[in-house]
Amino acid sequence: MGKICLKGIKIYAFHGCLKEENIIGGNYKINLTVKTNLEKPSKSDDLIDTINYSSLYKIIEKEMSITSSLIENVCERILNTLFNSFPSITKASLQISKLNPPIDGDIKEVSIKKKRKRSLK
Repeated sequence: MGKICLKGIKIYAFHGCLKEENIIGGNYKINLTVKTNLEKPSKSDDLIDTINYSSLYKIIEKEMSITSSLIENVCERILNTLFNSFPSITKASLQISKLNPPIDGDIKEVSIKKKRKRSLK
């Protein structure tokens, strides 16, 4: 087993409960870790035998482009798409941070983090 990690993804998106957030948008930072079997690609040195991190990024980018009131909803959609797209993912951890959120105070970011494990049937 092993992990593929995408750290510090920066995306500009339009999420939030305030109307202004859906118009103006804001900066987001995303970290993703997926657990999968890396034994075969470690030996074959062939991209077909692993999960292409570019494909992971594209899923995040696509789901982040769909406006939601809550980043919890965006996180759930990303995890659903990842698990549906890549059967080899056994676990995933996803953190989405909204940078400079519209809060009456000095705060750098707010984050949510979800973990999911594939259920065995």
